[in-house]
Amino acid sequence: MQFSNSELGDLFDRFLAVYSKKKFRYTILYIVVVLYLSVPSFLIPALGFYKFRVTSLMEQRALENYMVFLPKQSWSDLDEIHPNLLKCVISMEDGKFFNHKGIDWYELERSIRTNKRRKRIARGGSTITMQTAKNLFLSTDKNIFRKGKEFLITTRMEKELSKAGILVNYLNAIEWGEGIFGIQKASEIYFDKAPNDLNLNQSSRLAAVLPSPLKHKPVDNSGYVLRRASTIRSRFSDVLLKDEE
Repeated sequence: MQFSNSELGDLFDRFLAVYSKKKFRYTILYIVVVLYLSVPSFLIPALGFYKFRVTSLMEQRALENYMVFLPKQSWSDLDEIHPNLLKCVISMEDGKFFNHKGIDWYELERSIRTNKRRKRIARGGSTITMQTAKNLFLSTDKNIFRKGKEFLITTRMEKELSKAGILVNYLNAIEWGEGIFGIQKASEIYFDKAPNDLNLNQSSRLAAVLPSPLKHKPVDNSGYVLRRASTIRSRFSDVLLKDEE
């Protein structure tokens, strides 16, 4: 079917008329479509059985270091990680991990209010699932489009993966220092132990530095690490893993 130039012009004029009336709605729809198409949909289900070796954050760190080295990661299954560490990480990073569906709206709202009041990023509202999405597929850039992708990936991960699957991917993707990715490498470098041999004090120290692993080390005896590790241990008994319920 072919249209004459006048018919095409008429159709275009009609489209502009409709678009001008609903410009905001179409703009939002366009952004949503672009964000959705940019989500790595086929890779998310594979996380349930595929052990990744390189994440987006690892690639970012390599580029920041002019490709002098490519960070590496050694995988540890969940049963190879001591429950002490699982509880410490959950108590510090996402106390409602087993109860929410990827996004803790209450904590997110509190973070927005706190940051707005202090006029800086003083409190984070990301859940473990959101951090996993960011580490695996996105960058550390702070902009609304990256956050939009993070929300979409988080929702997909919660639908496609179990909580145990999300947690094991998180612990293997998280950054624990410069060039240190994954709990196995972190526990070996800092404490010369396998993840399953970590005691409560060592586990709390590892969890204590997660918000800023490039500034603090688990083996430091700074006020920051000691204070946060103590807080984690005080919350330790409040965390129940699924097999303990």
